[in-house]
Amino acid sequence: MKYARLTPGHGFKPANSFLYYLQRIIVSPPLRGLCVRMFRNWVRVRHGISAPAPAPAQKLLLDRLHAEGYAPLGNVLTDGQCADIHAYFADKTLTDRQDDTSRFTLAAVPPAARLAEYSLHDIIRCPHILSLANDPALLELAERYIGCKPTISQLGVRWSFPTPGRRSDLQTFHRDSEDWRYFKVIVYLTDVGAADGPHVYVRGTHKTRAPVRLKLQTDGEISEEYGAERLITAVGERGFGFAVDTAGVHKGAPPVGTPRLMLQIQYSLFRSYAYVYEPEPYTGSLPFDRYINRLILT
Repeated sequence: MKYARLTPGHGFKPANSFLYYLQRIIVSPPLRGLCVRMFRNWVRVRHGISAPAPAPAQKLLLDRLHAEGYAPLGNVLTDGQCADIHAYFADKTLTDRQDDTSRFTLAAVPPAARLAEYSLHDIIRCPHILSLANDPALLELAERYIGCKPTISQLGVRWSFPTPGRRSDLQTFHRDSEDWRYFKVIVYLTDVGAADGPHVYVRGTHKTRAPVRLKLQTDGEISEEYGAERLITAVGERGFGFAVDTAGVHKGAPPVGTPRLMLQIQYSLFRSYAYVYEPEPYTGSLPFDRYINRLILT
């Protein structure tokens, strides 16, 4: 996904910048909760609410996501489906996240590349990804957690490479501020152990007051402020997925051993004004909900 320009300059849109920073500056949990309730009621009036009463297993996931900000989903893709995804992306172009002029394939990764992403054009044509993003169980979880029909506001497939030197900001503890209410489903497309760049989350921090000016925190600062017992390190074989509210403190640890490939699906209340959306034409036969997919598909 391309990031929007939120300060004056080429491509700057004042209205988008205002709407992004409006949700950034309202950090008081009671006031923010009031805004979320108002906005999601507006979406319900316009688009209804369709999620039935959750089944017991779904309710356990929802309760854990509410309480901890993290809920493991188990294997949401089979090993064969992961193999299909790898085969599809084998010759597709990656863009370096820290230098968008650097483009390459997996067979020719530059030594300095740390994080690199595939284009939305290629992602929506990849087998299994759109079907998973629109899986009824995930959409039900999203509707229950957000409180109204969700929007898919980010869809990404990213490699993390074991590169020495300074970490990326994404590999340092931080909070996201994507929308009024949102969460991500992250799916590992490679086996991820402790040395392979696991996602690390500080349990319960999605419910704490975020600073107006978002900041990076070192491992030592996190350990001192929260304690090691609050850390959740998500490891699993390829196909393993989890739901996570990244308004809480988290990082993607830098891989030390092998590169990590992951899929990220973001469900939100509205669009995220941090991004520029360029929906891609969809020519497949699957009947996706137009409202949910409007930011990624035409």
